[in-house]
Amino acid sequence: MKSVDRRGLIRMAAWLGALPLFQAQANDKLNYSQFKKETPMAALYHCDYGTPDRFAQTLTNMSNHLSVYDNDPFKLKLVMVVHGQGIKFFLKDLEGLPQAWTAEKFDQEAIFSRIKQLASLGVEYYVCQITFARNNIPESKLRSDDFIKWVPSGVGAVAELQAKGYAYIKAG
Repeated sequence: MKSVDRRGLIRMAAWLGALPLFQAQANDKLNYSQFKKETPMAALYHCDYGTPDRFAQTLTNMSNHLSVYDNDPFKLKLVMVVHGQGIKFFLKDLEGLPQAWTAEKFDQEAIFSRIKQLASLGVEYYVCQITFARNNIPESKLRSDDFIKWVPSGVGAVAELQAKGYAYIKAG
């Protein structure tokens, strides 16, 4: 009878347990039944535009909104629903996008840094799968941060969140 190398088994188990850490993060795909209003106040910011200045103002509005609630995710939940040209702020790069979407230049990393800062305060971003499909944009172009989640339809998500009690806000 062959003896079992316990240390080898432990190393193998540790390695297998760590595998998910080495794999690229994937964005969760939400369905509308997962939407819940769990805070006294909740709002959705609707972004279907690609104007960098307008988008930056929306991020400022969200930051101001959170500050009134002491940046406390137990008092206020904010989400941004993104579709149409708004998705460009969440992409790894802008190559291959329709020309009209890339005419206005902006600092992609500076904008995304602000998106991440808001995410650190509990903001989630819901990105429309239909926009990617209809514009032939590979889903792999979406940044893989865990605060960015797929929804089947941006406008569908807006309606569902409103039905759950989220206030609707559109900057601009």
